Amino acid sequence: MGDDATLIDKLLHRLSTTFKIRDLGTPIFFLGIETLNQDGSLMLSQRRYMTDLLNRAGMTDCKPLATPASVTQSVTPSTQPYENPTQYRRLVGALQYLTITRPDLSFAVNRLCQFMHSPTDDHWVLLKRVLRYIKGTLNYGLRLSPSVSTSVHAFSDSDWAGCPVDRKNTSGYAVFLGSNLISWLSRKQRTVARSSTEAEYKALADVSAEFTWIVSLLRELGLHSGDPATLWCDNLGATYLCANPVFHARTKHVEIDFHFVRDKVASGEFIVNFVSTKDQLADILTKPLPGPRFAAHRDKLNVVSHPCA
Repeated sequence: MGDDATLIDKLLHRLSTTFKIRDLGTPIFFLGIETLNQDGSLMLSQRRYMTDLLNRAGMTDCKPLATPASVTQSVTPSTQPYENPTQYRRLVGALQYLTITRPDLSFAVNRLCQFMHSPTDDHWVLLKRVLRYIKGTLNYGLRLSPSVSTSVHAFSDSDWAGCPVDRKNTSGYAVFLGSNLISWLSRKQRTVARSSTEAEYKALADVSAEFTWIVSLLRELGLHSGDPATLWCDNLGATYLCANPVFHARTKHVEIDFHFVRDKVASGEFIVNFVSTKDQLADILTKPLPGPRFAAHRDKLNVVSHPCA
């Protein structure tokens, strides 16, 4: 990649003298992902993939829903196994690939993946809800727009004891380069946290590792602005813990690798700031949200509708 078309053409020509290659030009459809130009922006869409997924599940005529996860229905242990666990695993595995362009599905799909070993009828109901949400958002994709800023910032969040099965927390983060979402994650933490501050601190450590890799890549490409990356967290205790060693006495039980974020803050590479819960975009990656709030966060993650092909 680069901004010099002549140099790129020269490189491709030299490669073609040694290797058998073919320049396919501007990407249109690649690995199930369609690229669409819309008002100067690039849309990444998996509409065909989603349509095929609904066909495989026999839900092409299902009734759409506004959110992929219910705020009232929790995942509880069930003793009634689903009659076709292979079908469940195939569909959930296919949904994992869909999250490449649909970060709004990350939390719901992550939750479904936790029951791949022994799905029950309740888990199948949760899977069908995700598919019904997909039915209503077939024309949605991830938008990438020109941005004058090359600053890196991220929103980090975690629920506390959100899983009713093992009381572990779910971490989530969304990393932006300028105005564009470039990396996101929704994942259950390995250990149970003794407080919400500890859960949020662990989530900050996860996004710090991702930040380090992204900044290194941007420097290699010559795109890094040199400004410290900014982390936004909605827990004051966690933000203080990143900068104040006095809190160490309260976190002796926290694993050493989670203190990685404190070293980054001390060196000036990261800045951890507080953001109110209502503005915390990573909420969509850690818990079910009501319809209006879910839609607002989805729009801010640049998951928007595009014209039908």
